[in-house]
Amino acid sequence: MRLTGRRILITGAASGIGRACAELFSREGAALALLDRNDHGLSDFDAIACPADVTDVAAVGAAVAAAVAGLGGLDGVVNCAGKDMLGRLTEVSPEAWAEIININLTGSANVCRATIPNLRAAGTGSIVNVASGAGLFPLPDRTAYCAAKAGLVMFSKALAMEVADSGIRVNAVCPGAIDTPMLAGSYQNAPDPAAEKAMIQQRYLLGRFGEASEIAAAILFLSSADASYITGTAMAVDGGRTFY
Repeated sequence: MRLTGRRILITGAASGIGRACAELFSREGAALALLDRNDHGLSDFDAIACPADVTDVAAVGAAVAAAVAGLGGLDGVVNCAGKDMLGRLTEVSPEAWAEIININLTGSANVCRATIPNLRAAGTGSIVNVASGAGLFPLPDRTAYCAAKAGLVMFSKALAMEVADSGIRVNAVCPGAIDTPMLAGSYQNAPDPAAEKAMIQQRYLLGRFGEASEIAAAILFLSSADASYITGTAMAVDGGRTFY
């Protein structure tokens, strides 16, 4: 029960890594508020459901206010909301580019801006932003996604410097290819889905996709007292694609 007494907000909690975090954090004793633009499945948890789009500043503010009121404060934030997109720069419209940057980078900034005063009030706190291995070492045909996730890595490091004097730790987790619906969309529509899936797996030393629960375990560590001396880091949990 490593999170007993901790009050934590998780974004992107309806599916994928966010849902895996909600399941694990609940088992570890945390009191949870779950934010997602799709509230389907949030009622599965004994948690405060906070439907909101992370790119909508007003909606994020209202969701955070509801979370704080329901939990009596906040001790931690996990930013899992994100979106992938295939496409070379010349094939991606300005609108699509903006959407990827807004969801993957600006959305996390919106949530952090809204929650930091509450973390300061608690006297301690942790923020974990889910970036990507693509933010450490690029992937082909994902210029917007790589740029957004690399930005989130540096955002996390810079924010760690800003809030350290308030006892708030900020870290990023950089997953590899994780077996989620978002990943499946990158190969299921290929001319040969099986070949495309095998090609993706070959990029990783462990030769397989990761599980959302494996990323949740890393996020739990960074959110817990076990990581009390860790801030400003970007932890690769990627089966060995970015080890060099």
